[in-house]
Amino acid sequence: MIRAIVTGHSRGLGAAIAENLLQRGVAVLGLARRPNDALGERFSSSLAQHAIDLADSAALAAWIAGGELARFAAGSKTLLLVNDAGTLQPVGPLRLQDAAAIAGAVALNVAAPLMLAAAVAALPDVGERRVLHVSSGAARKPYAGWSVYCATKAALDHHARAVQVDDGAGLRICSAAPGVLDTDMQATVRACTLEQFPLRDQFVAMQQAGGLTAPAAAAARLVDYLLAEDFGAQPTMDLRDLPG
Repeated sequence: MIRAIVTGHSRGLGAAIAENLLQRGVAVLGLARRPNDALGERFSSSLAQHAIDLADSAALAAWIAGGELARFAAGSKTLLLVNDAGTLQPVGPLRLQDAAAIAGAVALNVAAPLMLAAAVAALPDVGERRVLHVSSGAARKPYAGWSVYCATKAALDHHARAVQVDDGAGLRICSAAPGVLDTDMQATVRACTLEQFPLRDQFVAMQQAGGLTAPAAAAARLVDYLLAEDFGAQPTMDLRDLPG
């Protein structure tokens, strides 16, 4: 029996990943600030949802301690954790970044995935565990205006590398960059000023040229990889490097 926890399942890539898993008969527990009503109606028997602000680390810790995660996972032959929820903000040069926005981004982009990964690793009565961090090319290449986003995604990459060195029995992990996707994040990028993001016009041109990948297409490839025999062989990867 395969079960999956997916963060940020209410929209974008997270919604597409959750839908792809549900279509394959995998029961999903979705964690996001808002429920995904459309998926809830279509998959009422196999989608559980919990509304939570993953940027609130205290609330997340309390939820983990409350046992809902353990109850959902109990008896799973394979348990998947997909850490998709994240934020691009704050965007702009360092002098313009708001301290509270930085703290919120680090909590959402880094603390929540690490907390959930640790909780999944510690669960009893579970077989194999697979953890997928949704990373970004920004983890490996610096972008002006994206210092917080670059740093937090790089943290996920290095977390996966270090966990793999831990060599935890029955746990595989990978931090995977899905490519440039046609999501709300890209709309946010295109709405930035040039002071905030000097490369804005390049991303506008990419969208106009049809260079963005549909979330459903990226989700299908990510889930294929997540379920593949070689998942986690490398702690970091880029979806665009996979054959096909």
